[in-house]
Amino acid sequence: MSAVLDTPIAAPPAAAAQPQSPGQRAWARFRRNRLGTAALWIFLALLVLATFAELLSNDRPLVARIDGQWYAPMFSNPSETALGGDFDTPTDWKDPLIAELLAKPGNWALTTFNPHSADSINYFSPVLHPGEPSSEHWLGTDSKGRDMLARLVYGFRVSVWFALALTITGTLIGIAAGALQGYFGGRVDLFLQRFVEIWGAVPELYLLIIFASIFEPSLLLLLILLSLWGWMGLSDYVRAEFLRNRNLEYVKAARALGLSNWQIIRRHVLPNSMTPVITFLPFRMSGGILALTSLDFLGLGAPASVPSLGELLKQGKDNLDAWWIIVPTFAVLVLTMLLLTFIGDALRDAFDTRKS
Repeated sequence: MSAVLDTPIAAPPAAAAQPQSPGQRAWARFRRNRLGTAALWIFLALLVLATFAELLSNDRPLVARIDGQWYAPMFSNPSETALGGDFDTPTDWKDPLIAELLAKPGNWALTTFNPHSADSINYFSPVLHPGEPSSEHWLGTDSKGRDMLARLVYGFRVSVWFALALTITGTLIGIAAGALQGYFGGRVDLFLQRFVEIWGAVPELYLLIIFASIFEPSLLLLLILLSLWGWMGLSDYVRAEFLRNRNLEYVKAARALGLSNWQIIRRHVLPNSMTPVITFLPFRMSGGILALTSLDFLGLGAPASVPSLGELLKQGKDNLDAWWIIVPTFAVLVLTMLLLTFIGDALRDAFDTRKS
C-alpha cells in the first residue's frame, strides 16, 4: 500500500501543437526576413501619414478662435467678411491682416505641423522663387512658390494610391485572362494568346499621347489607359500555374464529384496559383509609381493641379541650381522603390516552400 502511495503521479501529456495553415507558415517565413518586415511597417506608416496629409500639412488651421467665435477652417473656411474683412472670399490665413487679428488677446489658431498645402502660395513672401530652405519652408519652395515638403507629401500620396489602384486593376484582369487560358486550354487558350500578342504590339505611348491631346487629362483616364496593358505580364504566370494545377489529382477528384468549373477554379485551382500573383504585387506597384512619374515628367500624366513627383523632377531639371527641388524628390522615389523591393523579396521568400 505504501509503495502505491509513494509512486509519483505522472503529469498529463502536453497538448499537441496546433498545425499551422499555409498562410500562417508563409507569414512566419515573412517575419523571419527582418529587412522585409521593417520595410513593410515603414511603408505602411508613411502611407497612413500621407493619406491624412491634410492633418499634417495644411495652410488652414485646424481650429481657430477669433473674437469669441470658434472656427474649423480646415473643414469650412470662413470668408474674410466673417472675420471683419472687406471681401467675401475665402480667408487667406497667410495674409498679414489675419496675422494681426490672431495676435490680439484672446484670438488664436491651432496650425498643422507644416502650415502649408500642396497648392498654397504665400503672395506676401519677399523671397524669390524657387526659394532655399528656411525656417518658414523647411525644404524650400518650387518655381511657383509652393512649399516643397507639402508637395512631396501630397505627391507621395497620389503616386502610391494611383499605383495601388493600377496594381489591383491589372491584377484582376490578369488573373481572369490567365485563368481562362490555363484552365480551359484548347481553342480558348489559342485565341487569347493570339489576342495578347496583337494587343501587346499596340504602341502604348502613342495612344497615351493621342488621348492626352483629345481628352482632358485626369488620373481616372490615365488609370484606364494603363490598365489596358498592365495585365499582360501577370496573365502569363497565372496561365502557367493553371496549366500545371488543372491536371493534378485533387482537381480530377473535384471534377469527378460533379463540381462545376467555376467551383473548381474558385476553391481549388485559384488558391494554389496565387504565389506569383502575391509575389509580384510590390514590384507591380513600383512599376505603377514609375509609370506615373515618367508620364508626369513628360507632361502626359496627371493634371497640373494634382501634386506630382514627376512634375517636381521636371522642375528640378529646369532649375538645376535649385538642388532642394530634385534632391528630396529623388530621395523620396529611391526610398519608396527600396521599401517595395525589400517587401517583394520578403514575399518571395515567404512563399518559397523549400524554406522551412
